[in-house]
Amino acid sequence: MKYYVFGVVVFFTFLASCRKPDYEKIIHNPVLFSQAVHELNSVVMGNNFSPVVASRNYAYANVAAYEVIAAGYPNQYRTLCGQLNGFQTVAKPQPNEKIDFEYAALLAFCRVGQAVTFPEGSMKYYIDSLHKLAADHGMPGDMIAGSEDYAKRVGLSIMKWSKGDNYLKTRSASKYSVKNIPGRWVPTPPSYAAAVEPHWSEIRTMAMHDANQFDVAPPPAFNVTDKQSKYYQEVASMIDVSGKLTPEQIHIADFWDDNPGKLNVMGHVMFITKKFSPPGHWMSVTGIAAEQAKADFPTTVYAYAKTSIALFDAFIECWAAKFKNATVRPETVIDKYFNPDWRPHLQTPPFPEYTCGHCTISAAAAEVLTDVFGDNLAYKDTSELEFGIKSRTFKSFRQVADETSWSRFYGGIHFRNSTVVSSAYGKTLGDSIVHKLHMRKKD
Repeated sequence: MKYYVFGVVVFFTFLASCRKPDYEKIIHNPVLFSQAVHELNSVVMGNNFSPVVASRNYAYANVAAYEVIAAGYPNQYRTLCGQLNGFQTVAKPQPNEKIDFEYAALLAFCRVGQAVTFPEGSMKYYIDSLHKLAADHGMPGDMIAGSEDYAKRVGLSIMKWSKGDNYLKTRSASKYSVKNIPGRWVPTPPSYAAAVEPHWSEIRTMAMHDANQFDVAPPPAFNVTDKQSKYYQEVASMIDVSGKLTPEQIHIADFWDDNPGKLNVMGHVMFITKKFSPPGHWMSVTGIAAEQAKADFPTTVYAYAKTSIALFDAFIECWAAKFKNATVRPETVIDKYFNPDWRPHLQTPPFPEYTCGHCTISAAAAEVLTDVFGDNLAYKDTSELEFGIKSRTFKSFRQVADETSWSRFYGGIHFRNSTVVSSAYGKTLGDSIVHKLHMRKKD
């Protein structure tokens, strides 16, 4: 009997040794990269990062992955060294070093992703699973080692660059000073939280010259007495529309809510529900679009990198405008001057109203993704299903940007003028990134 068992073991060992390795089919599948981005998305969501900080997490991680791809496909892609502010050097492959660049890109993304988030080692389990996946599907040991070493070196290059963006300095900066002046922002219910990231305009931009490259025009002057004033009409329009939202308008508002930490208050019980933030939602859109377009692995990484750079810079531009103007939210104005029982459909986030963050970053992302995939890529956005919100279908990324601008108005957290202005500036910013960054060799 023991000879029979031994023979079976030898037979299956022989079959395994004869089986052709299929690691390229598995590791080079672009969906695997999108899954890695989703893993980071979940870490970001679970650790309560604000939308602006989340954009930083995604940007550095995606640039790391892109730099690996640019090194592996030099005939198709250019390094971002010299194109992004302060980014001058990145580790290069060594001569005769065996590297699977797709595997290395995955690892570089994960290593930088966990380095710029917390807790330390938050993606170790996923990195370990990638190693096992490569080994189980026959990637040679020296290639695994070479790929992992190269990913580590690129990650260190990116992290060294990231430390010069003033992020750590802003961690100890002063809090926003609330001033009880008519028209000026004050904390809103139910949490009455302090203003989020009032010094974000001090963060080094990636592709823009600085936070004020696109200086936003001031909002309408605060005026709740003159019915003919632009501001009064904005408020009146908000009150009118919010009182008769259609099911479709409610769905649009809920779909793009993207509140990473909604505070629910039920009597004496308070709890938080989490969702992906606006940049996290756009990371999901990028993955869905890449799969819909049947993009290969390098193109998928390129799309994520360019989109995340646009999101990062767009938040900096928007936050500069927010804290320069420091305008009051609709909820505060309407409750104080018009109707004390009025509540917006969405929970008001803790930062000034003008300009609109989601509108700005969505318009910027839409321009970049249009450049990558074209202006007529129809797709179904299923990213909100895991949060119990039904999907929506779109004909183009620019249609998405337009819908997000309406969503903030329907949600009662931004005046319509703010959403329109913000979308226009976001589009301009996105277009500038499209023309400034030369990433594909055809650009």
